[in-house]
Formats: sequence, C-alpha cells, structure tokens
Amino acid sequence: MKSKYELEYMLNSSPKVLFPRLSTAEGLAEWFADDVHIDGNDFIFIWDNTEHRARLVQLRENKHVRFKWAETDENEDRYFEFKLDIDELTGDVALLITDFAEESEREDAIYLWDTQITELKRALGM
Repeated sequence: MKSKYELEYMLNSSPKVLFPRLSTAEGLAEWFADDVHIDGNDFIFIWDNTEHRARLVQLRENKHVRFKWAETDENEDRYFEFKLDIDELTGDVALLITDFAEESEREDAIYLWDTQITELKRALGM
C-alpha cells in the first residue's frame, strides 16, 4: 500500500522563473525526465526509453501543479504535486513536493527526488 509523503526544498528562484519548469513539457524535460511530450491533458514522461503517462489535473499559475499517473487505479487518490510556498516576510521560495511510495521504497523515492532537485537547481543556474 502506497502512502503519501511530502518533501520541502528551499529554492532561491522567483515563482515566475521556477513555475514553467514544473508545469510545461519543456521545463520538466530540463530536470525531471529524459524527455516530456504533451498529448491533450496528458504529459508523457520518458525515462530510459520507457513512457509513463500522467494527466494534468490541477494547475494554479505560479502556485501549484498536480499530475495523476494514468496507471493509477481510478479509486486511488495517488498523484504527484509541486506546490510553491512563498514566505511573506523574506520572499523565500520553498518547493513542496507531494508523492506516494510503498513504505519499503520511501527512502529510495526521497533519494530520487533529492537527485532530481539537484538537476532542477542546475537548470536554474544555482
């Protein structure tokens, strides 16, 4: 049984620069997947020549974006989400990631996100 977990990464980037890398095929291909294509509301993520389809289910400009994997059972509320949290006082931007993993796979999943965020920072010039 997969359970939800959340991660937080501090990024020194404005939401206007960061958000397209979370919500567009071109932006996601820079750091998240080997390549990304769009087919209607579906994003096709390619890793190691294998396609994984996810539907864009929520989008609020410069705030958050949520995808639901096509392989997910209709009754399951499993998704992955990127949310930007801007500190009112400091202007610091945190990227909050929500994802799901089996308990036995959680550590590996977190390591994978850490690696992907390193790629995102590189794409942002950090």
